Amino acid sequence: MLLTIDIGNTNITFGVYDSAPALQYHWRIKTEHGRLADEYGIIMLELMRHEGLEIQDIRGVVMASVVPPLTQVFVRMAERFIKQSPLVVEENTKTGVKILYDSPRDVGADRIVDAVAAFKLYGGPACIVDFGTATTFDAISASGDYLGGAIAPGLAIAAEALFSQTSKLPRVDLVRPPQTIGTNTIHAIQSGLIFGYVSMVEGMVSRYRQELGGDMRVIGTGGLVEIIAKETKVIEIINPWLTLEGLQMIWEMNRPAILILATPFQK
Repeated sequence: MLLTIDIGNTNITFGVYDSAPALQYHWRIKTEHGRLADEYGIIMLELMRHEGLEIQDIRGVVMASVVPPLTQVFVRMAERFIKQSPLVVEENTKTGVKILYDSPRDVGADRIVDAVAAFKLYGGPACIVDFGTATTFDAISASGDYLGGAIAPGLAIAAEALFSQTSKLPRVDLVRPPQTIGTNTIHAIQSGLIFGYVSMVEGMVSRYRQELGGDMRVIGTGGLVEIIAKETKVIEIINPWLTLEGLQMIWEMNRPAILILATPFQK
């Protein structure tokens, strides 16, 4: 079995692949920056045991991280609990994606992993909208090149900023209000967040389509994708676990080198 790990600023997602290239199990937990490798290891053990899985059956680990302090925490976790040195997706990892960003090393590993999965599964050109800590828009060319993107505050960050930076506005749940025109403060905030972000997504997708062409596919992913996707038709494909799928694909690209050299394959 293969364990895939996506370490984000808000959530950490895990996925397990067996012999078939399909995601068999997946979990999402809250990112806790102060947790130690042993703590994350125990959490991983319990998640797997709940599904009747044995950690000794894991034969490989691949991970992407946008939280540098936690990268080595999870490397230590994998080495201690799984007895495996993980493949960490970095700038020099073989992905099959040509990065046309001005500074390729500035692109988050999760965004490149998403690009791998989106192009292989759905083709290009494509716009990937990832609803996570940030809301990101990534552009993939018809030939699978990563062209760049846009970054906006995520829904949860925006909601928390309203609460923490104002004196009278309350913290609200990220749920759809009854109508666009809120008749109380809670519904007014929810309208601004949910429908405001829907309008942002629709506007950005329209702008991307002007630059990438009318045949552009739009893929939504991330932990908050369902909240927005149900309110708009511009998101054609919903795949909350896109990053885990991309990690599995990158593992397959690099596996011969990992087995022979025990180091990530270099471009």
